[in-house]
Amino acid sequence: MVKTDELSVEVSVIDPQVAVVVVQGELDTQTGTLLHHQLANQLVHGRQHLVLDLRAVPFMDSSGLSVLIRAGNDTKRVEGSLRLAAVSPEVRRLLDLTGISVSMPVHASPEEALFAIAAASLPDGAASGPEAGTNTGG
Repeated sequence: MVKTDELSVEVSVIDPQVAVVVVQGELDTQTGTLLHHQLANQLVHGRQHLVLDLRAVPFMDSSGLSVLIRAGNDTKRVEGSLRLAAVSPEVRRLLDLTGISVSMPVHASPEEALFAIAAASLPDGAASGPEAGTNTGG
């Protein structure tokens, strides 16, 4: 776990290509660099699919949005994905207003996001259960 007075980032490696990143605290100019470095570190270590658990992020500004956009682009470059999970209503509103929730999958829980990653790696039609790529409210 990496922690400052304003932000805590805890990474759980699910398998060699997948990590869940739990973020706690406000995501802004002061804290965005810490999260960016943690996400970049996961990509360097081969984890191309990242799930961001944002349930404990009560506030995000344009710097935080920039970190999400950059991380989304970075995961696409390595043929991976960035999925947002358990987003607070305040942050969800910001994602909706800026259109980010249209281009970046938002899931109700980290478990749902992990299922979507697993389903996306199966041959077409082989997945069962919740729809893999849906954007659910949070």
